[in-house]
Amino acid sequence: MRRCWAIGACRHQWEPARAGHLDPKLESSLLLILEPSLDKEHQQKVIDQLAAMGVESQLVRSYTQSVVFVMSDVRSLPTHEFSQLSGVRKVVRLSPSCPLTLDEFGNRRVNLNVPSPRDTAGSDGNYNSNRDKTRSAPSGDLNTCGAGTLAIGGGAPPVVIAGPCSVEGRDQILDLAKQLKTSGAHALRGGAFKPRTSPYEFSGLGADALGYLREAGERNALPVVSEVLSEAQIEAAMDTVDMLQIGARNMYNYELLKEVGRSGKPVLLKRGLSATIEEYVQAAEYILLEGNSQVVLCERGIRTFESATRNTLDLSAVPILKSMTGLPVLVDPSHATGKRSLIRSMSRAAIACGADGLLIEVHARPMKSISDAEQAISPAELAQIVDDVRIFSEALRIADGVKTEMVELCGTVGASEKSGDGASVIRQLSAATRKH
Repeated sequence: MRRCWAIGACRHQWEPARAGHLDPKLESSLLLILEPSLDKEHQQKVIDQLAAMGVESQLVRSYTQSVVFVMSDVRSLPTHEFSQLSGVRKVVRLSPSCPLTLDEFGNRRVNLNVPSPRDTAGSDGNYNSNRDKTRSAPSGDLNTCGAGTLAIGGGAPPVVIAGPCSVEGRDQILDLAKQLKTSGAHALRGGAFKPRTSPYEFSGLGADALGYLREAGERNALPVVSEVLSEAQIEAAMDTVDMLQIGARNMYNYELLKEVGRSGKPVLLKRGLSATIEEYVQAAEYILLEGNSQVVLCERGIRTFESATRNTLDLSAVPILKSMTGLPVLVDPSHATGKRSLIRSMSRAAIACGADGLLIEVHARPMKSISDAEQAISPAELAQIVDDVRIFSEALRIADGVKTEMVELCGTVGASEKSGDGASVIRQLSAATRKH
């Protein structure tokens, strides 16, 4: 029969332990595999070094292998601090090294400022932005959380963020924003700085577009979301944009992630074109590590061998990310499919799987859009999607309510059977079903 021995981090006596078993009250976050040639004295030195670092650990030995289970939360410590310990052959992480993203905060909510609707364009056509005035939320907006804020995630109704792929001019975005507001959009998106695959394609109007977006947002009480590509662009967007977007191409741009984290602005982080969920969560960690907890994730499809759509929409990522992180998760069906005919159906699917909202490309004249015309939809089509979002989210809310009530009522069946009052429970279940 095989035997193994365990040494506690602060215990110097040997204790017999069952092979392959640890203290069930402890949970390991890191595993250190020791050199096979290491004797007991040097194994103890590894334990002592960990104790000096303030790390609790437990050694498990068999005739063929010796390993150290690290019990302390060391997710924020770099792996090399353990791999360079004398006698350690290999380090294996048993939990993801992203403590801020995975911390158990529950469902997090991100709030965007909602500007007061007003028209402040002067007779000369110049726009005089006044962002310091008190903002008031649009009346009847179910997503408003207090005066002048739009809630994303945290149990709030799903939001719809819509707008053109790129801002093409002042008149274009002002007219479109008005139509988007009528269609039921909650926020305005638009590209001022566009990362294009070809350097010869239209790459945005730059800082001028930010001013147009701000004007359109304030005229229609719509928070503004726009992508930034560099630190200089972050500075330019600070006074005009309510949420900074990090596009799929820049998910791996860690210096940019740090900068938007330092900005303190809410951040919409898109998943990289071929990023795994683990890599995506690690990217969010860079932003959170700078003290910015206002992060919203966005599943926009990943690159696969499938060519029928622009990308492959990974809807399974939505519930996975929500359960792993508690961060709000949006879905971008426009970039995911690249086809306007699929936007509505995939929007429905996104809400059904638990997305906290949608990011959709809309153009007043979709076929004439300078960027991504194939995936742009009209304001009229957006209105249909907004109705779908409301209907689907309400249906899910009712279904969850029925389930909860049924479970509570069924919990009384046992007691009712003992008292001979089972018929009463059946009547309550029927009444609950009719009510919903």
